[in-house]
Amino acid sequence: MDFINITNSSRELFRAVNKMSSLLELHLSFCSLASLPPASPFLNITSLSRLYLTGNLFNSTIPSWLFNMSGLTEINLYSSSLIGQVPSMSGRWNLCKLRSLVLSSNYLTGDITEMIEAMSCSNLSLGLLDLSQNQLSGKLPRSLGMFNKLFSVDLSRNSMNSHSGISGPIPASIGNLSKLGALNLEGNMMNGTIPESIGQLTNLYSLHLLGNYWEGIMTNIHFNLTKLVSFTVSSKNNKLSLKVTNDWVPPFKYLSRIEIHSCNVGPAFPNWLRFQIQLDEIVLENAGISGDIPYWLYNKSSQIEHLNLSHNKISGYLPREMNFTSSNFPTVDLSHNLLKGSIQIWSNVSSLYLRNNSLSEILPTNIGKDMSHLLDLDLSNNCLNGSIPLSLNKIKKLTYLDLSNNYLTGEIPEFWMGIQSLSIIDLSNNMLEGGIPTSICSLPLLFILELSNNNLTADLSSTFQNCTQLKTLSLKYNRFFGSMPNEIANNIPMLSELLLQGNSFTGSIPEELCHLPFLHLLDLAENSISGSIPTCLGDVKGFKLPQTYFIYLMYSLTLQGRVRYTRHIELIPEKIIQLIHLGALNLSWNHLTGELPNNIGLLTNLESLDLSHNHLIGPIPQSMASMTFLSHLNLSYNNLLGQIPMANQFATFNEPSIYEGNPGLCGHPLPTDCSSLSPGNGEKDRKHEDGVDSDDDNERLGLYTSIVVGYITGFWIVCGSLVLKRSWRHAYFNFVYDLRDKLLILMAVNLARLKRVFGLERN
Repeated sequence: MDFINITNSSRELFRAVNKMSSLLELHLSFCSLASLPPASPFLNITSLSRLYLTGNLFNSTIPSWLFNMSGLTEINLYSSSLIGQVPSMSGRWNLCKLRSLVLSSNYLTGDITEMIEAMSCSNLSLGLLDLSQNQLSGKLPRSLGMFNKLFSVDLSRNSMNSHSGISGPIPASIGNLSKLGALNLEGNMMNGTIPESIGQLTNLYSLHLLGNYWEGIMTNIHFNLTKLVSFTVSSKNNKLSLKVTNDWVPPFKYLSRIEIHSCNVGPAFPNWLRFQIQLDEIVLENAGISGDIPYWLYNKSSQIEHLNLSHNKISGYLPREMNFTSSNFPTVDLSHNLLKGSIQIWSNVSSLYLRNNSLSEILPTNIGKDMSHLLDLDLSNNCLNGSIPLSLNKIKKLTYLDLSNNYLTGEIPEFWMGIQSLSIIDLSNNMLEGGIPTSICSLPLLFILELSNNNLTADLSSTFQNCTQLKTLSLKYNRFFGSMPNEIANNIPMLSELLLQGNSFTGSIPEELCHLPFLHLLDLAENSISGSIPTCLGDVKGFKLPQTYFIYLMYSLTLQGRVRYTRHIELIPEKIIQLIHLGALNLSWNHLTGELPNNIGLLTNLESLDLSHNHLIGPIPQSMASMTFLSHLNLSYNNLLGQIPMANQFATFNEPSIYEGNPGLCGHPLPTDCSSLSPGNGEKDRKHEDGVDSDDDNERLGLYTSIVVGYITGFWIVCGSLVLKRSWRHAYFNFVYDLRDKLLILMAVNLARLKRVFGLERN
């Protein structure tokens, strides 16, 4: 009876079902049931074995009678809007025949330990356990190892925030589950080391451990998994390492997916992957890998569907030999590395991310024709030059183009003609000239247009006509002139960010801006605008909404489940220290990058500083210890590293939450001791210290060298001249003898005088 709407007749249905005393299975999935009866509707049914109530809208707790139906072997309440704690039935459920329990995608709470203990009656029968995507907490008990019939366990995504979720380590008893084939613990708060006993699960084919706080080392012993097909792991605190011997040949050879984030795998590329026959997905992001891409990977590139080697230190030239010819149109992410050379043509790739490398030369003129399957193209933060190729208009399904932070020149061609799905164009921080073609608004889905920091010049009063979906228009630091765009409310009705700083606009601020309901950021600084500020701007709805309302909408965008585009936000400017009387600064919940200004401590009157939830890097400047009036500080959720200052006000900041989310920070009040930091976290501080020590050694060596050289030089200037010239030698020794005689006479006269003085005193 699945997919039948019985919203208004659920009571009658349950009454009718209760009369079917021999009923074995009941399927009422996606039937719009609004509630579960508080008392059992199946009192007359003793043979019911399978109960499927998935996809309903109960919006209630699970009634206790459900866990008292001793004949049930399968229960499926997937995505049924269940809330609250799962009944414990005084510590035990009466489900001794249960083989399958699916309660995933609900809002259930409670302690996972108590739940597993309550299921102890079914430890000889339970094969499938799916409690994923709930709000469960607690630690996995050792008793989990008693459920020796389990073949699938999914406890993933029970962490709804950074303070709750399933925590603690994986119990070593997991090695007793000899039939286990799939284990999914992704998206929780689990920590500790991963037990070696997991290597005893010889039937395990899927092991997913992403999104936890693992630490320690995984070795060959963990991977004695002869049937492994899919393996994923990540550590939010970057404390997990995978160390296998160089000559290790894994006992499995059909691994098709490996996904590792923020774990130390390097410095060498994991050579054992070359033995995998069916490998088609490789993700080794922020894995500490350096050196060139190995040649054996070239041979496997034809079968790869997803390759992500970003945020490493991979060097060498971008390989031309890679041959991504998979029929599934693979995605390639090699961003944030040290690659050099020119852009290569990989014809079947659908998404190409090469940002933050050292790639140079011009863009291939045929890139659009030969890479016509592209959906995303990100070549930002490189050293590319030349003009933008018009052939981009051959990429009919392109949705995202980022060529920012390069050295591109020339005018902006109308490369978007014929493209209907292009949503983001970022050409900022180049050397582009000319104007903006009016056809830009022919893109029906254009969401973000970022053209700041170029040499563009034009009168924009009539450029933007009917840009109905445009939400961000950034034209900062160009040479645009004339009045601001006409009828902006009619032509760009969804505009949320209008950034025109650093141009030559004239005239007044149009009242049309007041009719933009979503306008949230307006920057007209450094122009020649005159007149008064329209009073109606105070009534714009967007200015009254909290900043968090626009965080996801305006600063990042996930396109069809692919890579997230992040706006290029400026650094915290050094000139901020000129605000010497500044009392409070709150730049939280942005996407600010870069390091904190070293002399930020000059803001001695600052009482409140909140820079949380950004992408700031580097150490906390020691100068901040001079901010003696500082009473409120929040630096959480950045990428800061190094030791937390201890002087003055910092000694009073005892709450760890003001620094949390910065895995590289150490020292009071965090539990992380600076001496225990991993090599990557403290590398900058140690390099600094090593540099200071090296400078001291160099100075000391220079001092000693100068003394020795001076002594030798002086010695040979004097003695050498005496050896070489006889007359000087005779004069020198005559002088010495005369000086000796005078000293002896002087000593004898003074001695006689002293004797006379002492003689008189005795008399």
